Formats: sequence, C-alpha cells, structure tokens
Amino acid sequence: MDQWSHETIDRDELLQFFHCHKTDLSCMDNPQTFLCKLRDNALIPEDTFKKVIRMKIRQNQKRNIYEMLDWFETERPNDIPKFWKCVFSDTILNEYPSLRLLRNSLMDGSYREDLQLSGSVEDEELHNNKRKCLSKDTEGENSMKKSKQSSSVCDVNVREEQPGPSSQVTTASPLKNGEKNIWTLPLYKFQLPVTCGELEGTLNKSRLAKGEACILFQKQWFTPGEFENRAGKKSCKNWKWSIRCNGTTLGKLIQEGHLEAAPYKGGAKKTKKSLFPSDVPNTVLLVSEANDDRSNMVFKVTYGAICGTLHKKRFASGTCGKSIRTERNWLSPEEFLKKVSCQTNVYWTKDIECEGKPLNDLIKKGILTIHALICSCSLCKPDEEELENQENDDECCVCKRDTDDEDGELVVCDFCPRSFHKRCHLPHVDEDILKDHGKWMCTFCVFRCYTYIGEKEMNEALSRQISGRMLQCQYLLLHLRCADEEQTFASDPNLTLSDYATVIQTPMWLSQVANKVQTREYETVGEFVSDVKLIFANCAKYNRDNAVFRAKGNHLNELFDREFRSVFNILC
Repeated sequence: MDQWSHETIDRDELLQFFHCHKTDLSCMDNPQTFLCKLRDNALIPEDTFKKVIRMKIRQNQKRNIYEMLDWFETERPNDIPKFWKCVFSDTILNEYPSLRLLRNSLMDGSYREDLQLSGSVEDEELHNNKRKCLSKDTEGENSMKKSKQSSSVCDVNVREEQPGPSSQVTTASPLKNGEKNIWTLPLYKFQLPVTCGELEGTLNKSRLAKGEACILFQKQWFTPGEFENRAGKKSCKNWKWSIRCNGTTLGKLIQEGHLEAAPYKGGAKKTKKSLFPSDVPNTVLLVSEANDDRSNMVFKVTYGAICGTLHKKRFASGTCGKSIRTERNWLSPEEFLKKVSCQTNVYWTKDIECEGKPLNDLIKKGILTIHALICSCSLCKPDEEELENQENDDECCVCKRDTDDEDGELVVCDFCPRSFHKRCHLPHVDEDILKDHGKWMCTFCVFRCYTYIGEKEMNEALSRQISGRMLQCQYLLLHLRCADEEQTFASDPNLTLSDYATVIQTPMWLSQVANKVQTREYETVGEFVSDVKLIFANCAKYNRDNAVFRAKGNHLNELFDREFRSVFNILC
C-alpha cells in the first residue's frame, strides 16, 4: 500500500478514483466482510452498518451500499486515504480478488486514463449548465424576475461543481448513468481484466469471439473452461458465471452485447436413468423413525450450522458414494466436511450429526453400513458415467418420481443437482435443446443468475403482462410444485375425492396452472396469481374439519406469498 499512499497520489485523485468505482464496490458478491472491515475502522456509522447487513434482498442491499458510499464521499472526503488503505488490506483482497485489479490500476498509474475521461464528462456538463443559465438571460422583460431566480440557482450549481479540494468529484462520471457505460471505455476495447476465484488473467475479446484460447494467465493462453478449472471452480461447470470482470460475470456481458463468444467444444450429457430405481418417493426421516432397513431412508444431517440430507441408498463410506445432498451439490461425507470446514482434524463419523447424534450411532445400529474396501459396486467403483450420474438427483424435482410413462428419462441440470422430467419442468424441455450437445440450465439456475428490479407495489406487479414476467412466474410455480412434497395439490381432486364437486364449484390444481402457463393462456400476472390462490382457498373450504390438510394448504399459500414478494421486490 505504501506504493500509492497520499505521498504519491494526492487525495483529490484518490477521491475521484473512489467516485468512479462506487458502483463496482456496491455490487460485490457477499459484501459482509467488506462492510465489517469499514465498520471496524470507523469509516461508516454503526446504525448504517446494521441496516445494510440485515437486508436479505440483494438488490436492496446493493442500492443501500451505494448510498452509503455516496454519503462517505460527501461527508468524509478527508478520510479517503484511510478508506483505500482499509479496502486494500490483505484480508479484503483475499476475500474479493477483483479488488486487486483496482489496486493494480493505482500502482501502475493506469487509473489516470479513467480520471481524464471522467474529467472531460464533468467539463462538458459544467459547460452545459453555464449555457442554460446564459440562455435564460435572453428572456423577455415580463419573465425577468423568474430568469434572475433561475440564474441564481444555476450560479449556485456552477459554484458547487467548480473544481476544489473535495467538491470537484461530485459531478457526473461514466458510471453515474449505469454500469453499461464502463464497457465502452477505450480501456476495455480489446481486452478485459478477469478473475475466477483467486486467479487473475486477461481476456482477449477477439479470441473469445473466435472460440480460441482467450485468457492469458502466467504467460499461457487458456480457454474459459480451462481457466475455470485451474481456479478450482470445476464444480461450477459454467465459466460464463464463474469468471468475472470488475465483479460482473462474463455471461451478463455477453447477454448485454459487450462480448461475443463462439461455442467451445465440450458439454455434458443431457439425460440419465436413475442409478437407484425405486417406486417409493424419498421421505426425510428422523433417527427415532429409522427403525427398519428400507433402502430409501433419508436423514437430516448437520455439521455446525450447515445442513443437508443423507440418502441411505447412495451411502457407501466416507469417500465413496455421493450420499449427502445440499442445496447446491451432492457430496460424500468427507467432501461435506471439507466444504464447510478448514480444519484437518475432523472425522465424518463423529462430526456429522443426525438429530444431535453422530452418524456413528447409525452405523453401530446397522442402519448405515460401510462397504468393504474390496467392494466393487457402482458406488465404490463407479465408471465415468456412473460417477457423473451421482452429481444429480435420482428423481424428478417436481413429481418426485424417477420414471414416467410419457417421459421416461430425466433431464439433468448442468449447474445444480436437480433433475426433471421434460414435461414437469417449466418451460417444457424440447428435444432440440438436448440435441445441441450444449449445457442445459434449469429455470431455478436461470432465475438465480437473473437481476430483476421489481415493481415495488403489489397492484403494479399484478397488472403486468405475464409475457414480460414469464421467468418469474415459471420460477414461482416450480418452487411451489417442488415444495408440495406429497403431491397433495398436483392433480385434479375430483379424481380421488368423490364428493369434491358437491363442495367446490371451481376446482384448480398445480398441474392445471402449469399447463396454462406453458400454453400461455394467462394475459396478466394477476390472472396467474388468482388461479394459484384458488387452489388454497378451495383447500381451506373443503377441509374445514380436517386441520392437517388445511395446514398444508396454508403453509404452501404462505410460501407462495413470501416468494412472490421477494421475486417481484414488493416493498408494501
């Protein structure tokens, strides 16, 4: 840090550099460590820190971090050297490798090119302000008083924007009008600084467009996939979202037209048959209920604050068989420990717990059996295809079955553990998509990569045309159908309840809503929501005397309401 201290770079330049990179700083992934460091160094107020750190909606958190940085720029410009010294500490740089690019631009002096461009924008805006004021002086005598008032306001604005120790950086910069503008800078015309994990490289844009090895790292050229693997991100299986430039994923830059990417060779299989066929859907059981030897038994397991589910039919030993399912991966017991622990003296049999008791208790009771070292089953000695199959679920995420009369095989997502029947997924998976030998991303993963600024008010969201909000509605319905573990609300109730039609005049069920979404029968988001709400209103009416089923309906109804508000960013 001494190489760029205020003795080498004056405070005004550091402040203007801060001004140009507020957006980058506010858009960092997982900003908790960054915010804690600022709080620990007394650079942000305690109440502001608590407000921002508690925010669950990422878009709101980004906006508030930017406002916090805006406040710092205005109220505490004299502390800017201290700010950068804090941000460029080893702790923060190790947590956020993309910040190394900012530090490097300060150390090699390349930041001055950005500052010069920012200054030219400021001069142009200042000139426009003066020109507006002069034009008002030419108005007629009847508007003279109003003209003088306007001129006085303009004069104040001009004075406020005059260069000075701290105020010269408060005018517009290329980032002020949005993130997209920075990609038009000459700095990014031919190449981009990129990061993946802790690795830093340089992306050649023309090579990427041709499908060639395009990332220069340690004087060697790598394809994006090779660079991703070298960074230890092979499990991500999608370089477009794991490789970033200034905190922005390459996938987003490609979507917005700032980059062109030719197809790269390689890809994953699209369909699979279940490794462990079973007619009985999996059920999460407690240890106290684990009193038989059914192969489909599933247990809730934890290590510290991290939780998952252990599937008996996948279990072989600590290293064989990816038997523990987390939100994002299938892992062996030892992989599960390594994923969440930096310690080396941990043992999966005692440190992984099930309902407060170590897994060793299940082994001693014979509920879990460790396979012999010479075992040659598909779990202990899997071939390449069997090992790949262990990365995804053995049953459809929606209908909870591993086979289907119509669809048969499961379509697997290449970016998460989920599997689907082609017609259970929304939108339905077309055969042509599976034939292109590319990677397939399910709606859950597409939505996770999607940045959406909602309508803020419920009425505004409900009145929107569903054609422009199809991804949100598909995600909500899939989320709801997956949460219906026992498929209670999946099919027409009239098929199983003989007296249902005498009580309910307008039946509705989740599969019916899914068909209407797929065939685009809804015109507005409100129509879609009305049908979903009708399912749970019918449930409450029909089950007035059945508290168990009524509670199931209320639970899913509350889940839908909560997710809807989150997805559409409803604030009131």
